[in-house]
Parts: sequence; structure tokens; C-alpha cells
Amino acid sequence: MAQHFDIAVLGSGPGGYIAALKAASLGAKVAVVEQSHLGGTCLNLGCIPSKALLASSERLHQIQHAGDLGIQVNGASFDWAKIQARKDKTLAMLRGGIKALFGGRKVTLFQGRAVLNGPGKIAVRKDGAAAEELTADKVIIATGSVPSRIPGWPSDPEVNCTSDEALHWKSLPKSVLIVGGGAIGCEFACMLQPFGVQVTVVEALPKLLPNMDGQIADALEKIFAKRGIKCFPNTKVQDLKVGSQGATAVLSNGSSVTAEKVLVATGRKPNTANLGLESLGLATDRGFIRVNDRMETPVPGCYCIGDANGRCLLAHAASAHGITAVENALGHGRPFDAPVPNGVYTFPEIAAVGLTTEECRAQGLPFFAGNYMIGHLGKAMAIGETDGFVKVIRHRETGRLLGVHILGHNATECIAAAGALLHQKVTVEAVAETVFSHPTISEAIKEAAEDALHQALHLPPHKMQRVVAGI
Repeated sequence: MAQHFDIAVLGSGPGGYIAALKAASLGAKVAVVEQSHLGGTCLNLGCIPSKALLASSERLHQIQHAGDLGIQVNGASFDWAKIQARKDKTLAMLRGGIKALFGGRKVTLFQGRAVLNGPGKIAVRKDGAAAEELTADKVIIATGSVPSRIPGWPSDPEVNCTSDEALHWKSLPKSVLIVGGGAIGCEFACMLQPFGVQVTVVEALPKLLPNMDGQIADALEKIFAKRGIKCFPNTKVQDLKVGSQGATAVLSNGSSVTAEKVLVATGRKPNTANLGLESLGLATDRGFIRVNDRMETPVPGCYCIGDANGRCLLAHAASAHGITAVENALGHGRPFDAPVPNGVYTFPEIAAVGLTTEECRAQGLPFFAGNYMIGHLGKAMAIGETDGFVKVIRHRETGRLLGVHILGHNATECIAAAGALLHQKVTVEAVAETVFSHPTISEAIKEAAEDALHQALHLPPHKMQRVVAGI
């Protein structure tokens, strides 16, 4: 007889496992079905392994430039096998942590591929074994996404790779062509260059990081150029041939690039195929399962969170979606309306929350943007991390904070303050009045807010606006 649960969660990524723990904490009997490792893409093939490799790369980059701080380092080298082993150890520890949390909350884990077989009915299939059946009052789909691949391109995984393979390379190539200049492509470019890999990035759209503020994209491209990373925005790969020495790509700008490996980083697509959605009569939009602000699908009792619903393909968004879905499934509901910050873990880091200037223009919003160069900060000068800036965008009529964009050291940590302020729907004046600790990088948020109000004290006088009492 099939086991019955209050809630069944399909997938154990940052959306799925958080949803399961939240549901269990509210007293529900919970099952999780996971086909592969606990933690999903984020833990095993995305956020965590990439940051582990980036940590080693950034440390090497700092050593290579230690002379700027008066530190002489001779003969610095790296051991790629140890770097990979450290990354693998980190993943194993985090998987074990999730398993322990499941045990503590009495969440039942089913290992296998989940297939829906009608409302509330799930078959768990394992290779060479009979399917295991379970039922649930509510089902939360949290199956995530997979890398997009380019149809018709050579399929040799030793040469033509995605991030799934590249994060676990046993050895480094001498050269790599990265197709796609979004977050994944830029992180890999930044990570590989200090290890001596010759990196070329090709992006079909006019700028790197197409979803970020254009000013940040321009600044990052200049930083990459100084490091010898070749970038070709507004360029397509017209042809790709794989040979014994790697691959040769013909570009739309008339040039060609030869590289030992090709990394396709053109985005991700929902992992919803062969899930049995047709048994629920649940249609998809380009594979995405569309939901409302309560994470409800059109099918009663069925929810979808994270990458699979297409609202925001970020791990922390999936976790927030998971909380919303569970609270609504158990009758404690509210809609999800929090701003979601975005981070790119290059060095320097990039982080943003809210609207970009391009989005403000597209929406016809009257806005003004204030800027502050991070290199003007005492902390940045002291630690030798002077690249970047902060941009604060305000509504010109209401004064409301519309967006914050950061390129600079520890940007992904600093953005949390901006996200909290944006969530509270504060004015930029309130941001400018907030006291930030000194000396810090986060001070640049306050400085940029003052600039957005024409009140900056650490910028030349021509940037200031005279304030007259009573006006």
C-alpha cells in the first residue's frame, strides 16, 4: 500500500529541501523525492562548487598581486587536484548536513526519479527496481533546471562542455572559449584566468551580463580586458568544429577562435520533461510551470517553486518560494512579493536588487541615479580593492528607492542591506540617513544615495545642490 503524506516535495535543491523542512516544522508529514544527490543543482553543480573553485582562484589572484601591498611572494603555484578535492569535500559535508536536518525533522527521503501519476499520486522509479508509490494531499514541484545546450553542435563532452562538466574537470585546459557572457560565463572566465587559462568570451547580446545594469557590464568588461580575458559582445558563433586539438569557432565578427575546450554558458532551461505533468492536465510555457504569487499552479493542490516556474532562476529565490508554497499549502498563506537580490561572483563581485536604469526607462519611470566610486573609500584603499562603484536609483517624483547596483569587493554581502531597505519601500532619503559603519565597503551605498539626492559631501562641489531653508 502506498505511503501517504501531507506534502510531497519533488526535488531537494535549495527550494525543495527548505520547503520540506518548513512543512515539517509546521507539523506536516513530509516526503522528498530526489533522483540524484541531496542539495540539487545549487549544491552539486552550481552555486557551491563554483564558489569553492572561485575561492581558490581569487586567493591565487591576490597572491599574484600581493606586491601591490608590499608582500613579496616567489614561486606561487597551485594543485588543481587538491582544489577539486577540497571542493568535493565541501559538497559532501553539505549533503550530509541536509540529510541530518531531514532526520531531525522526520522528513522521509525517497531516492529515485519522481513521475506524477494523477493528482497527489507519485511513482518513484529506480533503475532495475519496481516503482515505489506514494500519495500526498499537496505536491510541490521543485525540480530545478539544467544547462541549455546548442542544438547541432558537436556533442563530445571532452571538448564541448556545460558548467555541469566544467565544475568537475580533472585537469585544466590551456585555453577555453566561453559561449555566453552571462553570470555563469563571467564567473568561469574570472575563475580560470588566474590559473593560466587563456579565456575568450563570446556574447550574442550587445553587453556582458545582459540582465544587469549596463554601467556594470561596461566596467566589468574593462576589468576583464586588463587581465587578458578577451570579450566579444554583440557576436555570435557561426560555426564550431571539433578536432584532435580542441575546437575552432568562426565568429560573426569575421574572426576565428581556437580553444582546447568550449564551455557553453547560454543559460538554463526548466527540468520538467518526463515528469508526468500531462497526468494532471498541467501545461507548460517553454517547459516552465507557471504559478501565481502563492506558487500555486492551475491544478488545485499542486505548487511549483524555483527554477522550474521561471520567475527567478536563483537559489535563494527558490528557498523563498518554498516557504511561500508551504505556508499557502498548509493554510497560513500569503503572496510572495519580496525583492530578490542577484549576485555574480566574479572578483570584484557584482550584486544588484531592484530596477536597472534600462528597466526604469522601459517602464517610463522618472528616475535619477547617484553613483559613488568604491575607490574613494578609505576601506577600499586600505585593503587594495578599489575597482567598482555603487549606483542608487531613486524615483524622481516620490523619492522611493528603485534599485541598488554594486560592482566591488564583497558586493554580494553588501547587497543584503539594500535588499532589506528596498523591501521596506523606503525613500532614498532614508537610505542616506542610515548610519553605516566606517570603514566599510557598504558605506558606498550611503554615499551613492546622497549623490542621488544631490547631497554628496565626498564628491566635488559641482555635484551638489544648494539647499535653502524652508524649501
